[in-house]
Amino acid sequence: MIEIIVSVLLLAGAAFMLLAAVGILRLPDLPTRMHASTKAGAMGAMFTMGGVAFYFADSIVFARAFAIVVFILITSPIAAHVIGRAGYFTGTTLWDGTVKDELRENYDAETHKLSSGYEGSPESVTPPPEPESPEDP
Repeated sequence: MIEIIVSVLLLAGAAFMLLAAVGILRLPDLPTRMHASTKAGAMGAMFTMGGVAFYFADSIVFARAFAIVVFILITSPIAAHVIGRAGYFTGTTLWDGTVKDELRENYDAETHKLSSGYEGSPESVTPPPEPESPEDP
């Protein structure tokens, strides 16, 4: 019975890894490729770690596999966000079929500054500039 569970988990992990690879090759631009590589790649790694934990049936191996899964769950979306953001800021072109670009209005390509769009609102966390006193030179 354990062999069937291990086989199913490893095959599912391999299928998700293959899906991630196909997504990287077939999708048109950086953000969509990042989407495929992080989601499907993380799922593939998690299924594989599940198969490894069931195969060895040891508490130490299970703890290590669980730690790896937690590490992947924490780091994968952050890494994808940072890589996608860096790609956007360095001028990587988006796909022609992209319908939503939320950064376009708030990003200045000349200064590489990103505004939140709430700078002038009353809820802004930016402190107001200090008034100049007439006594300062």
